[in-house]
Parts: sequence; structure tokens; C-alpha cells
Amino acid sequence: MLHAPEIDASAPLIDPFGRHVSYLRVSVTDRCDFRCVYCMAENMTFLPKRDLLTLEELDRLCSAFVEKGVRKLRITGGEPLVRKNILWLFRALSRHLERGTLDELTLTTNGSQLVRYAGELKACGVERINVSIDTLRPDRFKAITRWGELQPVLDGLEAAEKAGLKIKINAVALKDFNEDEIEELIRFAHGRGADLTLIETMPMGDIDGDRTDQYLPLSVVRARLMDRFTLEDIPYRTGGPARYVEVKETGGRLGFITPMTHNFCESCNRVRLTCTGTLYMCLGQDDAADLRAPLRASTDDILLADAIERAIARKPKGHDFIIDRRRQKPSIGRHMSVTGG
Repeated sequence: MLHAPEIDASAPLIDPFGRHVSYLRVSVTDRCDFRCVYCMAENMTFLPKRDLLTLEELDRLCSAFVEKGVRKLRITGGEPLVRKNILWLFRALSRHLERGTLDELTLTTNGSQLVRYAGELKACGVERINVSIDTLRPDRFKAITRWGELQPVLDGLEAAEKAGLKIKINAVALKDFNEDEIEELIRFAHGRGADLTLIETMPMGDIDGDRTDQYLPLSVVRARLMDRFTLEDIPYRTGGPARYVEVKETGGRLGFITPMTHNFCESCNRVRLTCTGTLYMCLGQDDAADLRAPLRASTDDILLADAIERAIARKPKGHDFIIDRRRQKPSIGRHMSVTGG
């Protein structure tokens, strides 16, 4: 009589290229209270709520990854803090921090809800957060977010600082939009003790307008900054794809995420889980694994652990991002808000 092979639910996740997958980014919703022009179309069609995993299911899925050696969880969206009762999930996941099986629980947010949630996030064991701010000019902020206002985000930064959260500010560098503000953003972030990370726009999802017009190579940005600042490469890492320099004049750190001009796929240690239970082994590939079916098929995690292992065994060496100026089509059809920012 043949027996199914036993699955070790605690076996570490090693991909075909020997990379240890220790970082899971989890989208808890595809919804957002902004409509940033590089991320979404203005009139988005969002997933029906019935298609979303419950918070309890998200907790179980994240916990299965922690059991298999994931040491860092980042909660993303859309905007994660617009998900109803989202603090329940943070409280549930904080048990892994207390047990020492998780090093970090963090999130990426647009900052609009931080006045309300910063203190509670800190109480759940969140020590640092990423806040997306692409411009410090209210008119430009309104233009790029369509629905957002700058002042509540600035108030949210203050609330986060008062709560004791370490802040990293993310800014997407956009040609002819905020490229004249990058020095100002550096001084703003470093002046309040925050890191700043610049990000190249990525060819994901059909949006209103031509994304090729937005693309600004960070190699160009860095060359310009070197006329004003002294940039020294440093070995600082946060577990993500950013590579950092120290800005001597400010004493702060500046990160560059360059999926287009120079990817860092050789050291990729992360995968992304959507709010529907789909696991993307690479942000820039369409191959994905359904984890919702095995999650719901059994009350134990044997089938789930097997599905996770099979997915990691398909993790590719790198992404296929390209700005196609001939077809003017995104390399990846899904929106960033679906996969998780």
C-alpha cells in the first residue's frame, strides 16, 4: 500500500537557486483611499469582499510561513489600514514576536490613517513603518493621489513619531513631476530622523495615461544628487531590495530601489501573498500559486505546507520588467494594489 510522503511543516523554504525565503509581504486588501496615478486607474473595480480571505485565514497563512522560517512579515494593500478590524490581525501576529519566531512585523501605508492607528500599531509590536509620500506640495499631492490630502499624512507622521515608530519614507521618482523635489524630500526625511527610499516606477497594471512618460531612471537621479551631496555606499540592509548610501551633508540614509535600471534578483528572499490567497513568487512574473484552496480544504496545515513548498520550488531567478515604448503596455497586467505594494 502506497503512502503519501510526509510533509515537514517546519522545513525552511529554499528556492531552486539556493535563496532562503525569509520575508513575506501580505496584501490584506486591494482597496485604498487614494488613487495614485502610477498605481491605479481612477475608476478601479475592486474585488468583491466575498473573495477576500478572512483575517483569521490571513493569520493562519502567515503563521504557516513563520513555521517554515519566514522571519519578517510586512502588511500591505492597497492601503492596509482601511481594512475593517485590521488591528485584530496585528494583535494575532504579534504572538510570533513574543515567542521569538518572528523578527519583525511591519507595514507599508499611505499615512492617511496613522493618526488613528499609530499608537495601537506600536502596542502590537510594530517598530517601524514605511510611509509613501511622493511630494511635499499640496497641489501636487492632490494631483498624484487624486483623492488624497497632504496634511493628514503629515499629521500621521507626527503621530507615528510620538508613538515611537521608526519611519522610512518611500517616494516614487516620476519624470516631470517630482524630480525637482528630490533634494527637498531628502532634507525633509533626514531632518526628522527618517530614511528616504526612492523607487523607480514599475510597469504593472493598465493605468490612465502612458507609463513610459513617468519613468525616471534612478541612475540619472543619483548622478544629479552627486552634484549637491556626498553619497557614500553603506552595507545597511532592511531585508528588502533597497541599496543605501549615507548622505554626508545630512547624516541620513538614502535608499534606491531600481527594478528597471539594476535589479537585485540574485539576493531576493521574499514572496508576496494577495488578499485572496494567491502567492506570487516574483513581483515581476505572472506565475502564482493558489493557497486558498489547500487552506480551506483541511483544518491542519499539511496540505498548505505542501502547496507552499511546491510554490517556492517554482520561484524564478528574476523578473521580466521592461518599459516597452513601442507597445506602451505594462509588462505585468495586474495592478500593484492587487499584489501588494
